Amino acid sequence: MKVETSTLDNGLGVLTVPMPELGSAALGVWVDVGARHETEALNGVSHMLEHMAFKGTERRTARQIAEEIEAVGGILNAFTSREQTAYYARVLRDDVELGADILADILTASTFAPDELERERQVIIQEIGQAQDTPDDLIFDMLQEATYPGQALGRPILGSAENVARLTRDEIAGYMADHYRAPAMAVVAAGAVSHEQIRALAEKHFAKLGPRGNAKAEPARFVAGDWRDDRDLEQVHLAMSFAGVSYDDPDYFTAQVYATVLGGGMSSRLFQEIREVRGLAYSVFAYAGSNTDSGTIGIYAGTSEEDAGDLVPVIADEMAKLVTDADEAEVARARAQLRAGYLMGLESPSSVIETIGRQWLNHSRIMSTDEVLEKLARVDAAAVRRFAERTVKGKPAVAALGPHGGIEPAASIAARFG
Repeated sequence: MKVETSTLDNGLGVLTVPMPELGSAALGVWVDVGARHETEALNGVSHMLEHMAFKGTERRTARQIAEEIEAVGGILNAFTSREQTAYYARVLRDDVELGADILADILTASTFAPDELERERQVIIQEIGQAQDTPDDLIFDMLQEATYPGQALGRPILGSAENVARLTRDEIAGYMADHYRAPAMAVVAAGAVSHEQIRALAEKHFAKLGPRGNAKAEPARFVAGDWRDDRDLEQVHLAMSFAGVSYDDPDYFTAQVYATVLGGGMSSRLFQEIREVRGLAYSVFAYAGSNTDSGTIGIYAGTSEEDAGDLVPVIADEMAKLVTDADEAEVARARAQLRAGYLMGLESPSSVIETIGRQWLNHSRIMSTDEVLEKLARVDAAAVRRFAERTVKGKPAVAALGPHGGIEPAASIAARFG
């Protein structure tokens, strides 16, 4: 992956990965602000702003935005995370300028029309309701709250229905004006593009963006909290998190390999022991999540009420075993999974712009393919054993949803990990 980068005079990053063999391109705008930058009163505003950006500008109605991109067979979308917001388009080679024009329009000239705002409130409230009715989604919001209670990082990205119902047009527009500033943004493109073309479009559409705003986030504090909801469900949904590492931590790649060995695929320890050997769960996995200043090692499993009591002891046992017997063969398999996933992602323009947009905002630079693969290759079994020991020494945050009587109290779970 050859990334070309430059910075406009106002601080806006321009990042491209030309892939001339393709006939299409992905382009987007990444913004260094998300749910963790919100106050409690404004929780949900980042996501609501993302929705409202598509609901009409000074030149286009919401319908015209949709019709113009689909008239050329393009795709326009966005997402909000806890630390960033992204807006992106996928178009054919000849329609890159149109894609850039629409993205710039919704990000610099949205009107936030009152009638559109009232309609979109209801749409987002329905989205919140859907999330509340989806246990294997809701459990991760609850785990986030148990991990970072009383902190912006622990609040849901969607916000609450109460907040969404009362957020005003001025609050949304003011939040955009405060945080959507050039040094906190990057225009990214990959596929049938040239760097000169995308830089020129960035100059044309975003040169007037102002200097950096005030998108500050309180430092994260990992808390071993406990969240329970005895909801009438067919399954118990269990999620646990342990203190992990930030994007910049020297152990970032070790954490990724560790989580893959533990529960990242069908050959992983949790999948084999919990699903294949014992039949305790259909879905079980582990993951390593990172933020700019923190991170988590997460574990999820869904099981029956009858089997719930057996789940935690098995998870704890497998985590304890990794401290002493992680071997080179399983670590090599995990590295191969991560390496292949990374390299396969480089063949997709959409995946490429997400990778480079996130890296630019997190590190102010892009890691080369060689650098990523070299750091991954350095992770051996000894490093995984060391990271496993570090992980089990910490107390976990726990969330349980459904008939969770068989899931022991958080203090008892923590005692299993020493």
